[in-house]
Amino acid sequence: MSSTTLRPRPTADPYADTDVVDARAPRFLQATVGTGAVLAVATGWWWLYGLLALQLIVGLLFGRRWCLPCVAYFRFVQPRVGEGRVEDARPVRFANLVGATVLTLAFATSLAGLTGAGRALGALVALLALTAATTGLCAGCELYKLGARLRGVRPGAVGALDLAALGAAPGRPAVVQFTHPLCSDCHELEARLAAGPPPLHTVDVSRRPDLARRYHVAVVPAAFRVAGDGTVLERLA
Repeated sequence: MSSTTLRPRPTADPYADTDVVDARAPRFLQATVGTGAVLAVATGWWWLYGLLALQLIVGLLFGRRWCLPCVAYFRFVQPRVGEGRVEDARPVRFANLVGATVLTLAFATSLAGLTGAGRALGALVALLALTAATTGLCAGCELYKLGARLRGVRPGAVGALDLAALGAAPGRPAVVQFTHPLCSDCHELEARLAAGPPPLHTVDVSRRPDLARRYHVAVVPAAFRVAGDGTVLERLA
C-alpha cells in the first residue's frame, strides 16, 4: 500500500493568481539565484550574471511560466511540501527587478573588463539572495515597502475614506480592511478585527484595484479605523 500523503490543492493558482504568491516560491528562486551568483564569483564565470539576469527579466515580462526556478518549485516542490503562506506578490516582483538590475550591472562591468566591480556586485547579489532564502529577510521587498512609505503610504497619510464608495455604511464608525481572498495574513487580520466592537468592512483589492490605488494601498493586508464621517483615526496594518 502506498504511503504517499496527498496534499490539498493550493488555494492560489501559481500562473493565474499572479497578484499573490506562495511565500516559499520566492525563497526557492532566491536560493537558485544566490547559488548561481556564488558559483559565478568563485569561478570567474561572469557570463552567469547575464544568464541569471535574463531569467529574472523574462519571468517579470512574461510571467511565472517562463521562470524556470518558479516552474520547478510549483511542479516538483510544492506538491510535496504543500502550499506555504500566500502573500502579496508586489514586493517580490520589485525585489526580482532589483536583482535583475544588479546582475545586469555585474555582467556589463565584467564584460567591460572591470572584473573586480563585477565580482563585488555578484557577491552582493549572492549575499542578499541567500539571506532572503535562508531567513526570509528580503532586502528588495523592504525597499519596496520603504518606497511605499516615502510615497505617502504610512500612518496618518490617508486622511479620510469615502465610506459610501467603499460600500460601508456612512455615518457609523468602522474598521475598513483592504484584503485579497487568497492572502493568508489578510485572513488572520480579518479574524482579529472582526472580533472588535466597530463593524468591519472589507475591500477586495483583486476586484477593486481602483480603490487600492486611490488610497495608496501598496501591500495587503491594510486596515484603517475610521470615524463616521470617514476620517481616518488610526492605521491598524
